[in-house]
Amino acid sequence: MSIEAALERRAQTLAPALAQVVRGAAGRVPGFAARLAEAGVDTDEVCGSPGLAALPVLSKDDLVERQQADPPHGGLLAPDADVARWFQSPGPLYEPQLAGADWRWGQALADLGVGGADIVLNCFGYHLSPAGAMLEQGARSVGAAVVAGGIGNQELQARAIGDLGVSAYTGLPSYLKALVEAYDAAGLDAARWRLERALVTAEPLPDSLREVLTQRVPHVRMAYGTGETGLLAWEPAGEEPGQGLVLADGVDVQVCAIGTGEPLTDGTEGEVVISLLREDYPLLRFGTGDLSAWMLGPDGSLRLKGVLGRVGQAVKVKGMFLHPRQVTSVMEGAPGVADYRFVIDRVDHVDQLACHVVPDGTVAGEELTSALATRIREGLRFRTDVQVVDDLGEGEGPMVDRRDWS
Repeated sequence: MSIEAALERRAQTLAPALAQVVRGAAGRVPGFAARLAEAGVDTDEVCGSPGLAALPVLSKDDLVERQQADPPHGGLLAPDADVARWFQSPGPLYEPQLAGADWRWGQALADLGVGGADIVLNCFGYHLSPAGAMLEQGARSVGAAVVAGGIGNQELQARAIGDLGVSAYTGLPSYLKALVEAYDAAGLDAARWRLERALVTAEPLPDSLREVLTQRVPHVRMAYGTGETGLLAWEPAGEEPGQGLVLADGVDVQVCAIGTGEPLTDGTEGEVVISLLREDYPLLRFGTGDLSAWMLGPDGSLRLKGVLGRVGQAVKVKGMFLHPRQVTSVMEGAPGVADYRFVIDRVDHVDQLACHVVPDGTVAGEELTSALATRIREGLRFRTDVQVVDDLGEGEGPMVDRRDWS
């Protein structure tokens, strides 16, 4: 079967649900009706031919602008929608958790073999960010108990792995490495280490890091999703890595040409564009900003090649997005700063964020670095190494990414 034929088969499977979402949302959600009007299309066109491609791609920046113009959700939420929680991602971008919504992470965990007999240490953040709640819901959906680890307190988390018999992990791959090292550094009983499965996401998993992790955690699989959309695809268990990511059920995934938004039906690289199947929150043709391409798996199934890069200027640092405009907003008018640049590097499989600052001489060195570290932590939610330098060296713009993912 060709990629085009596999895409057509998947489209036919999802078509009834998407048509129901489009027709229902057009009558319930003012912002979605406005999107249709802006595009000059009606529901028949979006449900028929050319289908969803009749809607322009809605970028993350577009969504932020809509929310700022019509807070908090940009008119894209039905007035009677039952919102259980609100989350905030950098932007700021507000994301609703709707009652009864399934972020689908349980599909990947079940495939990995996680179930009712497991205790999952969930090391994604529970504060403002949706990742912690998303992965916890996924673990609970397969019957597993959850240790709500979040980020930080590595010594306590390492002890919990042995004390509670933790058998599975969700979080960043680099953080799993740090936990293995913390367990060993604390001199904890090796015989009580039962952690055998890990579903990792939000940052790349290079072969060099996978090799380190699988020495202690035999089954490590990469998954792909976003805070706005939930799980989209994952590495299937029982296969050698590098065979592509299988698609999650219950969500429409496209790979689209950058600039035009035209869906691609071959192996050409493009932007991953998502449509959720919720008429009370019709996030349709949402551009994730991630680059990928279609491929066929060894079983002939339709798959994504993985995350191959990003559209635009935003980058992920320690699993969270950082955009140049956020940096500019926080640093604008900072006392004692003549010029600055944020430098992203990676040391021993861990992201490092530094702010290089050229001082203007009005604030003393230690006072300057301390004040800036606090300003950055409060404004960007990142802990940053502030370094005073004479000049910024090579590079352009407020951010430079020097990471090597080999």
